[in-house]
Amino acid sequence: GIFVVLTLSLNLVTGYTGQFCLGWAAFYAIGAYTSALLTMKLQVSFWLAMPLGGLMAMVFGVLLGIPTMRLRDIYLAITTLGFGEIIRLILLNWESLTRGSMGLPGIPSPSLFGFEFSSNVSYYYLVLALVLVTIFVIDRLIKSRIGRALIAIREDELAAKAMGIDTFRYKIMAFAVGAFFAGLAGSFYAHYTSFIDPHTFSFTESIIILAMVVLGGMGSIYGSVVGAVLLTVVPEVLRDASEYRL
Repeated sequence: GIFVVLTLSLNLVTGYTGQFCLGWAAFYAIGAYTSALLTMKLQVSFWLAMPLGGLMAMVFGVLLGIPTMRLRDIYLAITTLGFGEIIRLILLNWESLTRGSMGLPGIPSPSLFGFEFSSNVSYYYLVLALVLVTIFVIDRLIKSRIGRALIAIREDELAAKAMGIDTFRYKIMAFAVGAFFAGLAGSFYAHYTSFIDPHTFSFTESIIILAMVVLGGMGSIYGSVVGAVLLTVVPEVLRDASEYRL
C-alpha cells in the first residue's frame, strides 16, 4: 500500500508530465521525519501530523521545482538525484534533531476514538483508505483540464506552450501534488514501523519506486498499482535470490 501511493505520486510527475525524477525518496523521507518529530517532540496527533508531513514535502517539492522545472531530461534527473542525496545527508548529519544514523525509535501508533492501530489488519485498512484516496484524487486530476494540460506538456512542451498552456506553472503543480502524496506515504511508514533512519530513504529506494512506475506503465494509474504490487511481492517470494534484487 505504501509503495502504491509512492508509485502513483511519482507517476503524476514522470508518467503524466514527463519530468524524469531520480530523488523521489527525499519527499518520502521529509513526510516521515516531519510526522515522526511532530508526534514525538510536540505530541501532535497523528491525524494532524500526517497531512502536515505531506504539506512539508509539498513545500520542498515547490522549492525544488522552481529552479529545476526549466531543465529537461538527464539534467533534471541529475538535479533531482542530487536533491535526494542532500536530504539524506541532512537527515544523517543533523543529529540534534534527527539523531543521525541512530534513527528515531518509538514513533507512536495512530489511534482513533480510543482505538489504537497496532495490528497488521488495522494498518491494512488504514493504508487501503490512503491508497483509495490517492487513486481518487489523481484520477480526478488527470481527467480534469489540469490533467489534459499535463499530458500535453509530456507529449510536446513547445506545442503546449504555443497553445497558451503555462507549462512552468503546471509542472510545478504536478511536482507539488506528487510530493504531497509521497509525504503522506512517508508519514504512514514512520508510524507503521515505529522506527526510521536515513538509510531507508537512499537513492536505491528512489530507483525502486521509479522501476515500479516503469514496470506498471508510465501514465497509467492502475499500472502503478500493478507495478508496486509486483515489485513488492516478487522479491519477498524470491528471498533466496535476494542478492540479485537490483
